[in-house]
Amino acid sequence: MNFTVRHAVPDDTPLILSFIRELAEYEKLQDDVTATEEILRKSLFEEHQAEVIFGEVDGTPISFAVYFFNFSTFSGKHGLYLEDFYVKPDYRGKGIGTRMFEYLAKLALDKDCASFRWWCLDRNKHSIAFYEKMGAQPMSDWTVHVIHGQALRYLSSCAKEIL
Repeated sequence: MNFTVRHAVPDDTPLILSFIRELAEYEKLQDDVTATEEILRKSLFEEHQAEVIFGEVDGTPISFAVYFFNFSTFSGKHGLYLEDFYVKPDYRGKGIGTRMFEYLAKLALDKDCASFRWWCLDRNKHSIAFYEKMGAQPMSDWTVHVIHGQALRYLSSCAKEIL
């Protein structure tokens, strides 16, 4: 199998959205996808908010990863944060995920990152087993919090009193 990794370019925007939708279907989160090609093109290739890589077999994209760099005040360094990761079902169990993670780990070290992090749905036992095989340790003493939608709009509206 001729496997390579390549960075996405603006013309890949429809392919990126296709992978996002396929991942959302796999995670049973299809209704959460509001991204459009226009939003992705602007966010990824104009504002450089994140980066995308594809894993390809003989030039055919079969996996993707979306990542960006965050910052840790404790280490004083940035880290690589993996936002999305997906391998098409026909290619799972063939080492593709491992190769993608090796590439991302090397990228993190090449960029002098203190860590390589991501979230995973608790119900995704197959992925959790894969991540643990890669050496990942779940952070059971931390709880992820999010404010979005109406709560975010409300909280933001309160700021006008202090601005």
